[in-house]
Amino acid sequence: MSAPSKFGNQVPFCEPYWYQGFHSPYYTENHKRFRATLRKFVEEELKPNVDKWIKEGYPKELHKRAAEIGLQGFLVPSEYGGNRPADFDTFYELIACDELARSGGGNVLGQLAINSMALPPILRAGSEEMKKRVIQPVVRGEKNICLAISEPYAGSDVANIRTTARREGEFYIVNGLKKWITGGLMGDYFTTAVRTGEEGSGMAGISVLLIERDMPGVSIRKMETQFDNAHNTTFIELQDVKVPVANLIGEENAGFMLLLTNFNHERFVLSAAASRAARVCYEEAFMYALERETFGKKLISHQIIRYKLAEMARQIEALHDNLERVCYQFSKGVSDFALGGQCAMLKVQASRTYEYCAREASQIFGGNSIIKEGKGKIVERLYREVRMTAIPGGSEEILLDFTMRQAAARANKLRQSKL
Repeated sequence: MSAPSKFGNQVPFCEPYWYQGFHSPYYTENHKRFRATLRKFVEEELKPNVDKWIKEGYPKELHKRAAEIGLQGFLVPSEYGGNRPADFDTFYELIACDELARSGGGNVLGQLAINSMALPPILRAGSEEMKKRVIQPVVRGEKNICLAISEPYAGSDVANIRTTARREGEFYIVNGLKKWITGGLMGDYFTTAVRTGEEGSGMAGISVLLIERDMPGVSIRKMETQFDNAHNTTFIELQDVKVPVANLIGEENAGFMLLLTNFNHERFVLSAAASRAARVCYEEAFMYALERETFGKKLISHQIIRYKLAEMARQIEALHDNLERVCYQFSKGVSDFALGGQCAMLKVQASRTYEYCAREASQIFGGNSIIKEGKGKIVERLYREVRMTAIPGGSEEILLDFTMRQAAARANKLRQSKL
């Protein structure tokens, strides 16, 4: 591991501990160089344009710029057009999610995260022809891919999706609705959950198809969201869409487990971004408290304000430690399936920490946090984005229940083995 060094804001807790001269067993000089590249990109090319792009949407050409600096393809092996580092581990992804989230909300470059969630099923189970056809243009920033799983009647309840794919010769005929699909207006491909089994077949009847935007019968419209969105959230209608059987990802009726393991990566990505968003709330509030005066003294001089900041910092540091713990397990090859409960609890910790920090930062900013301009505009924006972490990828309630159901199943299995 590399020697400790300092990077970024040195006010305590405004950056992760290893940015502020503390030792870490995880990061190398290559990690630091990657971090520096992303910091420069965010500071010079993203942050100055956030307000504009929230109104207009960020340009798709930004994906090609991201590809130029290695941000599009660092997760992908070179044989499929990627630029995965020779020493690649999951800490590269943690750094990427963390640094990009410094842009201060608005979901700028949000498609990169979606690409990273929608490509893994193809990398794991797609045909070689599909991998070469789809992955390379996505990595180059020329095309994009989205996850199309949730439906108006099935969000977290993936086993009960209703979108059907009926086999007719060399095609599947797909009919159904997909809701809350992030990035749909940019998507050229959709990693889509469909029902190929009989009605009522539950998880045993789920398959995954690659649906392409230009296939007749695909209709996409934007949905307005609670949060500012330089990206997009969409509603997709699929009406008699003819999808070649060659676009099946993995085996027919075996898609549920493929999606289930993919959710763990999604929850990790969401948690990493939420961790930095919470830290941005802390940073904004701390710096404001240093300069704002009330009742004849600086805000930071009030004990209750220091308490709020301390509690924010405590939760943020605990969350970051948890992130690194899960990240280390991924890096050591622990399976997605084995990390299901850990990733579920991590995401709940992330969304609750983010929500707490957004609220407390808002309280510190007072009236400045309820207007979309001035010193409190970033906190105002981030507060409205909290639900984007707490609900997508599995709501807090669903994830906590999942964790204990998985634990109970394991406990029962252990008990039976002793009988």
